[in-house]
Amino acid sequence: MTDTMPDASDNMGGSVPVHAPNGHPAVSGGKTGVLLVNLGTPDGTDYASMRRYLSEFLSDRRVIELNPLLWQPILQGPILTFRPSKSGAAYKKIWMEDGSPLLVYTRAQAKKLAERIGSEQLLVDFAMNYGNPSIASKVDRLVREGCTRIMVLALYPQYSATTTASVYDRTFDALKKLRWQPALRTADAFHDHPAYIKALASSIKDHLDGLDFTPDRVLMSYHGIPKSYFDKGDPYHCHCQKTTRLVAEALGWEDGFAMTTFQSRFGPQAWLQPYTDKTLEALPEEGVKKLVVVSPAFISDCLETLEEIAMEGRDQFMEAGGTHYSVVPCLNDSERAIDLLETLVKQQLAGWIDQA
Repeated sequence: MTDTMPDASDNMGGSVPVHAPNGHPAVSGGKTGVLLVNLGTPDGTDYASMRRYLSEFLSDRRVIELNPLLWQPILQGPILTFRPSKSGAAYKKIWMEDGSPLLVYTRAQAKKLAERIGSEQLLVDFAMNYGNPSIASKVDRLVREGCTRIMVLALYPQYSATTTASVYDRTFDALKKLRWQPALRTADAFHDHPAYIKALASSIKDHLDGLDFTPDRVLMSYHGIPKSYFDKGDPYHCHCQKTTRLVAEALGWEDGFAMTTFQSRFGPQAWLQPYTDKTLEALPEEGVKKLVVVSPAFISDCLETLEEIAMEGRDQFMEAGGTHYSVVPCLNDSERAIDLLETLVKQQLAGWIDQA
């Protein structure tokens, strides 16, 4: 009997029967996997879950570039003694019945995308860079299901080594443990992709049209990174500025109407500026009393958008003299979000599947 392996030339990613000698290990292959990956989430809001999650997140050398010999005693000592309780209290404010919002929306995105484009030969799944479900567990699952090709899409519009690169690092680490590795594709940043700009701009327009006030400004608040990372060549700052510019152009806004700021700084070092919290406190004194805030660095609502911006940010702005404050929801699992993901995924799968 002649040994034959799955026919990789099948442009739909399909497999053909494998003919092997008696006793040969079962071979399954020829399928294509799509893995959507977001930042991560704790398993719960309790102290132990928060400590476990924060330890994994803040131990990532892409996130904290300090020498571990210096950083780990600080992290495992004072930081992880007190921060889990504080972070857990913040998560409790936004926790949903099925888990954290980031988990709920990312899972829904994968499910809806699978309903759009998935098949027996094209499997769509999701993972979290930190916490569960892990990248390694989902890579293993896709391989067991017969995927000899996997495309990974990090769900960060703007590239940063702290986010996008970390996702792909962990994906590569998962592949290192496999004897038979699948072919792998990683996706580029989509901060300026027409489909992303269209989805973001239209969601902002719909939100503005539904308000009972006209904002004096729109604040585009992005997650920050240490300025030293930017100085070393991280393109994140430039990607954020470009997203703001393209959205403003798409909506026909005058120069200066949209502002770019950076939130969520951590530690004593300088981060990208201007800072969102300081800007919120200063704007009312400058005559900006009515404000709308957008979070273009996130396609799914999470702690940073729902608690830091929608709750704390509102308090800061109103206490400083603001009169009107509204936050544009992220794309989440809306039709716009799935349209965007379908466009990005199909482009990345070119040559692996028949896009017709």
